[in-house]
Amino acid sequence: MNTDRYKHRLLDLEQTLSTRIGREADQGRGEFIDSAHDAGDASVADAVASEQFTEAERDAIVLQQVRDALGRIAEGTFGTCIVDGGPIEEARLEAVPWTPYCLIHATRLEVAAPARIPTL
Repeated sequence: MNTDRYKHRLLDLEQTLSTRIGREADQGRGEFIDSAHDAGDASVADAVASEQFTEAERDAIVLQQVRDALGRIAEGTFGTCIVDGGPIEEARLEAVPWTPYCLIHATRLEVAAPARIPTL
């Protein structure tokens, strides 16, 4: 398997996610600083900040998965399922290049724990 194409996509995604995480965290912190100091405004600011921090957290999870995929490329194991070592479907890698699972194992994991595998 030629992994150069995936490596470039993953490196671009790594940069995008890193930038977005920083921006989301800054925006979340800014909500607290810029908000008026009455109870209603504080409540709205808290909700918006919480949403920004949640987005940053989701992106951080995907960022770690992207970095793990880059590690698998370096190790020569990219494109193989970490559960059984079988091949990951090409269409799946095109859609989710950071996935460590073939479709069968990803489906089983999603059924068992749907919140464990975030998507963009």
